[in-house]
Amino acid sequence: MTVLVTGGAGYIGSHMVLRLADAGEKVVVLDNLVTGFDWAIDHRAELVEGNAGDMDFVGKVIAEHAITEIVHFAGSIVVPESVENPLKYYANNTATSRNLIEAAVKGGVKHFVFSSTAAVYGMTGLAPVIEETPLNPMSPYGRSKLMTEWMLADVAAAHPITYGVLRYFNVAGADPAGRSGQSTPMATHLIKVACQTALGQRDKMAIFGTDYETPDGTGVRDYIHVTDLIEAHALLLERLRAGGDSTTLNCAYGRGYSVREVIDTVKAVSGVDFPVEEGPRRPGDPASITATGERVRKLLGWTPRHDDLNEIVKTAFDWEQHLIRRNR
Repeated sequence: MTVLVTGGAGYIGSHMVLRLADAGEKVVVLDNLVTGFDWAIDHRAELVEGNAGDMDFVGKVIAEHAITEIVHFAGSIVVPESVENPLKYYANNTATSRNLIEAAVKGGVKHFVFSSTAAVYGMTGLAPVIEETPLNPMSPYGRSKLMTEWMLADVAAAHPITYGVLRYFNVAGADPAGRSGQSTPMATHLIKVACQTALGQRDKMAIFGTDYETPDGTGVRDYIHVTDLIEAHALLLERLRAGGDSTTLNCAYGRGYSVREVIDTVKAVSGVDFPVEEGPRRPGDPASITATGERVRKLLGWTPRHDDLNEIVKTAFDWEQHLIRRNR
């Protein structure tokens, strides 16, 4: 069996490559390296540079490498950018996924695991969501991901392929062994931005929205360590291989932290009291988005090992320091 990881040179994808390689799996990475880094790919995997939406190219990769499963991470992920440039997101996310799925069906791929998002829920109030919570994405990013979920369900009903969808909440942190992390210089992830500000790589950072109906007025999110998230992918893939039905699961800890709480934690971990400005809300941002995470624990036997905001921040901060040393 060979697993194709699209976007395997990126933040989350590179951690999936590590997890598969650590388990002795044969891994091929498909990445166009527009936002990913070839040096982030573990040496035990083979890199094929190209576009996941190029059906002919992907078909050849599937045939040449005897691909039996695909784990699909490739795509664009910035909510405000999707509001400003929706066609980019429908191209990079929806259209690319559509072509990749067709190539998978034609190539006889057995299982497909898809990286989705909590953004498919939209405005949910302050209560944690469950998988049955109504879907009402507020941004083109969320809609582009939901369309891919729909396509997978329709295709699996018509062809011999099973799929698993994981709806992520806020992924953060880095590989505890220091092998990979969020490496995009100007990424918009809150914890990365805060860590970079603490290290003097940014003069200041901003809080977008302080008037939400949350305990301290700032947005609340369910932050999940990337290593725990990837373990859920591995368990989901194992379930599909064992004959499990297609399924869609939230992947979260069930505990939310506000923007202010995250910033305070970064200040505590770094020992730096960096400047923070308050600004208006950004388009497409809900006040709060958390999930119970009960189904993924029950169905996959998933047990988080890094469910601690201090640890999440510490691994992210350590990775930022590593990048500074690496890029000197």
